[in-house]
Amino acid sequence: MIIERIKGLFAGQLLGKQVTVAGWVRTRRDAGSFSFIEVNDGSTLANLQVIAERTLTNYEDEIKRLTTGCSVVITGELKESPAKGQAVEVLADVVSVVGWADPESYPLQKKRHSFEYLREISHLRPRTNALGAVARVRSHLTHAVHRFFQQRGFFHIHTPVITTSDCEGAGEMFQVLTASEAARKGALPEQGKGFFGKPAGLTVSGQLQAEVYAQALGRVYTFGPTFRAENSNTSRHLAEFWMLEPEMAFCDLSCNMDLAETLLRFLLADVLAECAEDMALFDRFVAQGVIKRLQHIVDNDFIRITYTEAVDRLLSSGKSFDFPVSWGVDLQSEHERFLTEEVYGLPLIVTDYPAAIKPFYMRVGDDGTTVAAMDILVAGIGEIVGGSQREERYDVLLARMQHLGIDDVDYQWYLDLRRYGTVPHSGFGLGFERLVQLVTGMPNIREVIPFPRTPGYAPC
Repeated sequence: MIIERIKGLFAGQLLGKQVTVAGWVRTRRDAGSFSFIEVNDGSTLANLQVIAERTLTNYEDEIKRLTTGCSVVITGELKESPAKGQAVEVLADVVSVVGWADPESYPLQKKRHSFEYLREISHLRPRTNALGAVARVRSHLTHAVHRFFQQRGFFHIHTPVITTSDCEGAGEMFQVLTASEAARKGALPEQGKGFFGKPAGLTVSGQLQAEVYAQALGRVYTFGPTFRAENSNTSRHLAEFWMLEPEMAFCDLSCNMDLAETLLRFLLADVLAECAEDMALFDRFVAQGVIKRLQHIVDNDFIRITYTEAVDRLLSSGKSFDFPVSWGVDLQSEHERFLTEEVYGLPLIVTDYPAAIKPFYMRVGDDGTTVAAMDILVAGIGEIVGGSQREERYDVLLARMQHLGIDDVDYQWYLDLRRYGTVPHSGFGLGFERLVQLVTGMPNIREVIPFPRTPGYAPC
């Protein structure tokens, strides 16, 4: 059985019965005629205490040699524990050693290690308390995402990882080449050549393909890895990251904002309720006060302002920023954090950005200079959600693509969605790692994804 169940809901039913647990030794200490073995199987933060008596046949030659990192299978009676801080313990009848861990070379000893050091041993870092807790919270949030959308009538679709369209239009895509193509040392294959008959890259977003299915099924979402060949070596950027992208037909910008806010508050409330043990660890050792901050977000409506209002607020603050502020420039992380942390103290939804700094697919406003875009900004993170109402008017979309130099031949299928039964529609992208970073309080995004990929770094 897994330790979470033995120590949790089923503890009372199992008292006095035989249980079998499998896991890894955290510590072992001798106490006269027996040894205390702390075992953890990753299902919970708390270890299970096992009492191994000297009478066990392998006590001297195996049990007394157990050190941190060894793997064991233990069968014994689950008993009430007289020790403070734990309700149950196991009196072992059998302790089988499955795998040894050399104490001289095992890199995870019973002490706190820096996150930077743990990145050097990414294959072992999930065995630590903090990174194990991150993995459990990430898993829970993944499940909560699906519950949220399934309960609201959305269909989960799978969009391609290899794509021939650059959704963001920034050219920051990883090329996809066969070995023979790469050996020619050329750039992307010429049109009509190459494995796919045209240049292809790893997706930066599944949005364009999600629009196809939204205009057939009404409400859809895609949730998977995306890739960006951006040379940003910061605590907020990854080269490979996961994106949650819902897309809705017959939904304008207001509808879009409502869904995004409801989703965030749902996910935060759910993780606070269901991951209390792991959240307590983050609150104590990683980011003091993180539980209170998340609860504050859950309990309060988000503030909504326009981009113009945000710029005016920054300009009137009298604060000197590293990146100067003016109407028409994109908001930087320092601007976003100032607004959320020092001005409003709540998540902020900023709308109506200048068209010149946003992608081609966003709906142009009546003023011709702004688009129906929205970003959700949160304290400590900055932008966590970016979305928009999509341009549903064929002529306007085509003119915008031509103005930006986008070849409409390659996007004919996308334009067809505006020719055949076009409808108002909208959607957004939520950076999943930034969500996990918000929840856990981890200062660096590299700690909230199992195997981070950043410029110059790709372990395992």
